[in-house]
Amino acid sequence: MSAIKTWIDEYHKGSRFGLNGEILIKKNSKYQEIIVIENEYYGKALMLDGCWMTSLKDEKYYHECLVHPALNRIDKKSNVLIIGGGDGGTARECVKYSQITKIDLVEIDEEVIKISKKFLNEIGGEAWNDKRLKIHIDDGVEWVKKTRDNFYDVVFIDCSDPSGFSNLLFSDSFYKDCKRILTPKGILATQSESPESFKNIHLKILKTLKNIFRISETMYSFVPIYPSGIWSWTFASKEYLHLSQENYNEAVKIEKSCDIWNLNFQNAAFKMMPNKIIKELNS
Repeated sequence: MSAIKTWIDEYHKGSRFGLNGEILIKKNSKYQEIIVIENEYYGKALMLDGCWMTSLKDEKYYHECLVHPALNRIDKKSNVLIIGGGDGGTARECVKYSQITKIDLVEIDEEVIKISKKFLNEIGGEAWNDKRLKIHIDDGVEWVKKTRDNFYDVVFIDCSDPSGFSNLLFSDSFYKDCKRILTPKGILATQSESPESFKNIHLKILKTLKNIFRISETMYSFVPIYPSGIWSWTFASKEYLHLSQENYNEAVKIEKSCDIWNLNFQNAAFKMMPNKIIKELNS
């Protein structure tokens, strides 16, 4: 008997972005509705509270772009913080770097990790077993508040779109705390929404980080499952941000493990800011 297939849609401003397939699990955690569906083209895909988070087919477009511009330049032993990231993809890319000695992954919803390990284990893979990775079921905002100054070399914000309990992850006070806990040459790396589907949120993130940090830069690429496809990631530092000064020995090795990211891709992606975004940032 064949599995029953259905459509699951993300609704956005009169548009629908949907997948057809078998629902593998649908449940409500303490924080949100969690759905995993298996689609013929995208494979297994994760939806949280009606928004697509990731799929097996296109997750590397997101995770590789978030992680490698920040990490391919580190040249010393480093501590890393991941806020969110319960699917394991960001951690998987981080453990590729030999200089990383400690990775704290702070996820507020333990069910996301449990379900990802069971239904989307291809994403996190062996990263879940890496001895450097420590899982903390906690509020990322509170974790950052409690962290001492100058502790992390890189902070990744791998969170869902701002709504409900995730709103504080986009606040001025949160970004200021992230700046405080970074080492002088540390980098904040965050997904910064779509310049098309979430233009106002995107602009707010860019303006806020520009005001708080000395330097910030934004790169653009594509995550096909997300509304409009185009997405962005922003990197900020309180001292300097030389993302083009790569640690070549490590970077060349890691390029071979990636499906999307390489140094040429990265350098081009930082030059893709749409002109309408440039105009509004300069207005």
